[in-house]
Amino acid sequence: MVILIYGSANFYIAKRLYQWLNILFPNINAKIYIGVYVFIALSIFLGFMPFPAIIKNIFNWISAHWMGILMYLLIFTLLADIFILIGSLINIVPRPISQNVIFYKGLIAIILTAGIVTYGIYNANRIKHVSYEIQLKNVVLNDINIVMISDSHLGAINNFEKNLERIVQDINDMNPDIVCIVGDIFNDDFNLIRNPDRAISLFRSINATYGVFAVLGNHDGGRTLSQMKEFLEASNITLLNDEHVIIDGRLALFGRLDANPIGGFGTLERQDITDTIVSVGADMPVIVMDHNPIHIKTYGNEVDLILAGHTHRGQMFPGNLITRAIFVADYGHYQKDENSPHAIVTSGVSTWGPPMRVGTNNEIVNVVLR
Repeated sequence: MVILIYGSANFYIAKRLYQWLNILFPNINAKIYIGVYVFIALSIFLGFMPFPAIIKNIFNWISAHWMGILMYLLIFTLLADIFILIGSLINIVPRPISQNVIFYKGLIAIILTAGIVTYGIYNANRIKHVSYEIQLKNVVLNDINIVMISDSHLGAINNFEKNLERIVQDINDMNPDIVCIVGDIFNDDFNLIRNPDRAISLFRSINATYGVFAVLGNHDGGRTLSQMKEFLEASNITLLNDEHVIIDGRLALFGRLDANPIGGFGTLERQDITDTIVSVGADMPVIVMDHNPIHIKTYGNEVDLILAGHTHRGQMFPGNLITRAIFVADYGHYQKDENSPHAIVTSGVSTWGPPMRVGTNNEIVNVVLR
């Protein structure tokens, strides 16, 4: 179904682009045009082939940008075609459709796409700071300061590695007691990271009173899982696989394995740890890091706070409309009722797929527990 939709969208855009280019350049070579277009459209699949990392990065770079361009070209071209169809039915646009109308229709769609894609790339280089204050029930924690990031997607075509030094400095400036990295640290393949030694050095420079903790997300598995785990250990990041730690005798921090890892977690599988959470939660507040917010509804009053990511808040409009419809909470602070746990869902510190942000932001989250 995905291949059918992707193929149909590319066929439609390829045809409309050729019609526009043929007006602008009447002698355009159709075979060369088709060859170039097919290569760009297939780059998303070529990136999964067993090429050397440098070749895979090239294909991934092309396909990542193309996915964003294709989405907005499709939206604006469809809107233009619908407008012209309606206009022709009510005799506003004369029939047959003139070359001038076809040309300006294409030009407007291309200009709008170029503008939004350019803004999206620019916005994907910015990082916002978002803060929440959570008052837990029947307990006073004297302001435990948590800094939370998610969805860095190391190895993807994004700016996380380039911005990592600035991100670490921003985290340290917040003076965290705990740093929580809530999944999708990697992007399926550890070997796609450009400079893992530099990333390790920067992660090690995070200053948190009680440490840096992480969970695995759906993109953190596969054949290079052992290298990912070695990277986290070398970075002084404690990985919690359905495990917990006690913070200063005052707080329990649980980390959950993702339920649907791409490529699997080897022998690791998500466990039912409800009894452990209930037991520990009888003596102190419980925070759970669970990458996918779809699990929020499975927790009850045995948990005080859930930290999640995964959604990217849709990343690019109108994707946020889709995530809002799918998840009970796709972004921000959520609490079903006063007896339910608080939940905070972040839009992520970086991008996945297209290195663009439209209508959403990369963010570092600061959570103060009162």
